[in-house]
Amino acid sequence: MSDGLTSWQVGDAKITALVEQDLIMDGLISKAKPDALAEIPWLRPHFVDADGRMLALVQCFVIEIGGKIVVVDTCVGDEKDLPSDPAWHRKHFGLLAKFHAAGFAPETVDMVLCTHLHLDHVGINTHLSDGKWEPTFTNARYLFARTEYEYWEAEANKEPVDPRTIESPFERFQAGFQATQRCVHEQSVEPVMAAGLAELVDPPCEPLPGLRLVPTIGHTPGHVSVEVQSRGEAALITGDAFHHPCQIARADWATVADYDRAQSSATRARMLEELGASGALMLGTHFAKPTGGRVVRDGNSWKLVS
Repeated sequence: MSDGLTSWQVGDAKITALVEQDLIMDGLISKAKPDALAEIPWLRPHFVDADGRMLALVQCFVIEIGGKIVVVDTCVGDEKDLPSDPAWHRKHFGLLAKFHAAGFAPETVDMVLCTHLHLDHVGINTHLSDGKWEPTFTNARYLFARTEYEYWEAEANKEPVDPRTIESPFERFQAGFQATQRCVHEQSVEPVMAAGLAELVDPPCEPLPGLRLVPTIGHTPGHVSVEVQSRGEAALITGDAFHHPCQIARADWATVADYDRAQSSATRARMLEELGASGALMLGTHFAKPTGGRVVRDGNSWKLVS
C-alpha cells in the first residue's frame, strides 16, 4: 500500500492526496498492451512496472483554499455493495481513518466535489450508521453536475437485466456494471440528496473563488475536472478524463468504461493542448505517485514531467 502524504502548493492553495488503495489497471484500456506501453519509455518506473502492468491508485484530494476545505472524489469507501467488482464488494479500505490521520475532520469540510458518480469516486460520501447509509460530511455542500446526476438517476430507475442472460461479453460487463451503479446511487448518492446536502450545478461554474468545475465529458455524460487557481498558478484534477498517464502519450486510447469513447479521446486531446499551453499542474486522479506533473511536447505527442 502506498503511504505517506503527497501535497502540492498552488499559490496560496494547498492540495493533498489521500490514497485509499493501490491498483493494477490491466484490461481497462484495451490498447495498452505491454508491448505498446514499452514504446512509451517515460512511463517506467512510476507508472508501468517491469512486467508491463499499469500501476495506479484510488485516491481523493483535499483542497485548502480561501479558508475553506474541499474534498474531491471520495474513492470506493467501506462495506459498499459492488457486486460486479469482487475486489471492492463489501470491503473495508479505511479511507476515513486516513482522513483523520492526515489531520482533517469530516465536520470541518465545506464542500465535496464529485468529478462523476462512478463507484470509485463517491464511496465515503456516506458511511454506515446503525445499518443506515448517512452522509459523512454533514456540514458540507455536495456538488454534482446536473447532467451526471440525472443520467444515473434515470439508470437507477430502469428495469434491471440479469447479466447471465446476455451472450455478448461486453454487453454482459455493461449490465453487471449498471447493476453495481444502481447500488452506488442508492448507497452513496441518494442519502446525500435526501439529507438536503446536495446541489446540482451546471458546469462550467466557480463554486468558490479560485475553484472551477470544467466540463470534460466522454467518460460519463456529465464528467467534470476541477481547476484550482491562486496567485497566477493553476492545477487541474483530471478525474477520469485520464485514467493512466499512457493516455497522455496516446490520447486516443479510450477505456472500456467510457460512456462515449470517441468523445473521451477528443476531450483528452483538447485537455493536453490546453495543459501544454498553460503549464498548469496536472493531477491525475488515478495516477500512481508522483501523481502530478507538467504536460510537455514529446515529438508528435505529449509526456508528463514531474
